[in-house]
Parts: sequence; structure tokens; C-alpha cells
Amino acid sequence: MGPIEVAVILMSLFIVLVLLRVPVSFALGLATVPIFLMHDRLTVTLLFTEMFRAYNSFLLLAVPFFLLAANLMNRAGITDRLMNFAKAIVGHLPGGLGHVNITVSMLFAGISGSSTADSAGIGAIMIPAMKKEGYDASLAVTVTACSSVMGVIIPPSVLMIIWGGVMSVSIGGLFLAGIIPGIAIGLSMMATVYVYARRRNYPRYPLAGWRAFFNSAGSALLALFTPIIIVGGISGGFFTPTEASLAAVLYSLLLGGLIYRKLDLKALKEVFYESARFSAIALFAVGTASAFAFLLAFFKVPEAIVSQLQDLSLGFIGTGMVIAAAFLLIGMFIDAIPAIIILGTVLWPVAEAAGYHPIHFAIIGVVALAFGLVTPPYGLCLLISCSLGNIRVADALRDVVIMLVPMLIVLLLIVLLPDLILWLPRLLMPEFF
Repeated sequence: MGPIEVAVILMSLFIVLVLLRVPVSFALGLATVPIFLMHDRLTVTLLFTEMFRAYNSFLLLAVPFFLLAANLMNRAGITDRLMNFAKAIVGHLPGGLGHVNITVSMLFAGISGSSTADSAGIGAIMIPAMKKEGYDASLAVTVTACSSVMGVIIPPSVLMIIWGGVMSVSIGGLFLAGIIPGIAIGLSMMATVYVYARRRNYPRYPLAGWRAFFNSAGSALLALFTPIIIVGGISGGFFTPTEASLAAVLYSLLLGGLIYRKLDLKALKEVFYESARFSAIALFAVGTASAFAFLLAFFKVPEAIVSQLQDLSLGFIGTGMVIAAAFLLIGMFIDAIPAIIILGTVLWPVAEAAGYHPIHFAIIGVVALAFGLVTPPYGLCLLISCSLGNIRVADALRDVVIMLVPMLIVLLLIVLLPDLILWLPRLLMPEFF
């Protein structure tokens, strides 16, 4: 079998299984079985060997620890403190609560590293509050869902940890490179909310005085130290990403248990259970996707794709747009973690041939896949937000499309301006350049 035949068999079986409602992580593993059985040099035992090899990674321990830290922070009432701080900063703008929603997501993203934790934790508070103040339910859901994607773009980010482990890219460099795109996406959404507020006359809060600002800042200060500890510690070489994730857990326990006193034994049991459940789902997908990616590499599918694209002579920008479109498309159908392992390994030779830096390529992929969290049929953050807002996904789609337009413009700028994306890593981690 050649690379084209193998790619067609794998993708066809995978799509059929997904359409039959088989979970994506299982569908990835099952789609590989026929290839292992048909080839005389491969055995099904190799499937489990590749899965174990993927799991046998010290770096992957960071994933459950960062998820645990996010859930601990959520349960400790961090969201309320961040919301008061955000209200003091941007609440006076037209559509104040919409801007607060986005700002809280940006701040919480620097703590959680998880978009689903963002949409569930913040959405449970912000969506009812926005509806109560007269915002359309569809806009409240859209703002919450779209702003939650920053959870995996602004560092720390679970997706960046997976990417760094799979593709052997500096996670500290990825964290630093995600700061400017994350802020740009947040500002683009705030501009959209501003236009909505002007056209629909949404309310605003009075301008906060200095006393209210400093009180809210002081209340949120300890929580805001979390990204400084994590990102600063990694980029400064004080600890590895896995050690940073454990530091985040210990700091979250200290804040929630001893300082804020919101974490009792019952809350800890629930948090540990939920964190373990979500970690198991994510890490199982890592194993099956790695076996899927092994077959693609074994049959030299990436080389075939590189050869085809080189014949098209797309150039630097054209290649970047094709890569972004591919990640956007696959992100609409499957979770970002298996998409990174499968598509990232396939497209990296293409990007490398076009002259892309591995960190720039990673940021394009992570941002594009993050947008998949709000695009049906997958759209996990959109599904969570619609559930919290008690509306159908179809009712929110018009506002989601409007909100996505400026976000996609930011993605285009990420492709076009590599020096802007790489500026912070080059400044703070020059040894990688």
C-alpha cells in the first residue's frame, strides 16, 4: 500500500466511526486496526506499543496537574474576584458586562490553561448575569463561548504542553508566543461587543473610583500571581512544565484552602474526581492519536503531502493559509489534542519546507484549533455555553459567526506577521533562536 491508499483507508474508517457516534478517541484507535492486520510487517500488538510509548512521557504529567489547578481555582471562588477586578477596569465601557466577561476570560486563561474550565466556570456566573441585565441570550452565550477559547491560547495552555511534548518544541517559548495573539483576540472581541452595545443600547457601569479599583485589584492579586509563577518559572529555567503544573496545584490548594477557605474535604473529592475524569479522556486520546500518527509516518504520508504542496509553489504566506485552513477544518470535527498529534506531525514538514519557525507554526495550529471549540459540529465550549444559557446551538450561530470574523482576521495576522509572534520568545528566551 502506498501513502495515498493508507491515508484514504484511515480517514474513511475514522469518519465512518465518528458518524456512527463512536467517541473520537476510540475511533482513532479502531481506524488503525485494519492497516495493522493487512500489513505483513505490522501487528496489532504494535498498536498498544505505540500507545504506551505516547503515555510514557514525564511531560504529559503536566496535563492532569494543570486541569486540577484550574478546577481548584474555580472551586475556590477565583472567578468572583476576577469579575470584580474586570468590572473596575472595563465595566464603564458600553456593554460593560460583555467586556467584563471577555476580560475575566483573559485573566482566568492565565490561571487555568483550559477552555472548557473557562466556559463552564465563568459561563455559570456571567451568562445569567448578562441575561438579567437585558443582553440577548444568544449574545451572552456567544461572548462566553468565544472568549473561553483564550484559555488554550494565553499561557499556561494544556494544548501548548501537548504540542511541545509531541513536536519537541520549547513549551516556555510557546507560552511566551501565545501572549500577544491571546490579547489581540480578546481586544478583537471587545471591539465587536462595543459595536453590539452601541447598536442595541446595552448598559454600562459607572466609572470605578481609585478606591474600588485598588480594592478589587488587591482581592484578585494572589490569583493573578499564578501565571507569573508558571510562565516566569518555565521561561526563567527555574522548573520544567511538569514541575510548574505541580507548583500551580500547590499554590491553588494554598489559596483555596488556607487563604480563601473555600475548599473543604467534600469539595476536594469532587474536584479530584472531575480532574481525573477529564485527564483520562484527554490522555486516552493522546495514545490512540499517536498510533494513528505512527501509521501515517510509517507509510510516509507527510512526505507525499509535502511533495504535492511543493509542486503548487504556494510560498510562505500561501502555505501558512493552507495550514491554518486545515487546522480550522479538522478542529470543527474532532478534539484539539488528537488533531495536534495527527495533523501537526503531518503538516510540520510542509511548514518547515516553507521556512516556518516551529513556534510560529505551533501558534497558528493552536489558535486555529482553539476556534474549533466554538464551531459546530464539535464546538465543545459552544455546547457548554448553550447548555448554561438554555438555548439551542442554532439560535447562537448568527452571533458566533459575527464574533468569529475579527478573530479570524487576528489568525490571518498571525500567519502574516511571524516577527510579532516571535518577539517575546526572542526577547526573553534568546537561546532558542
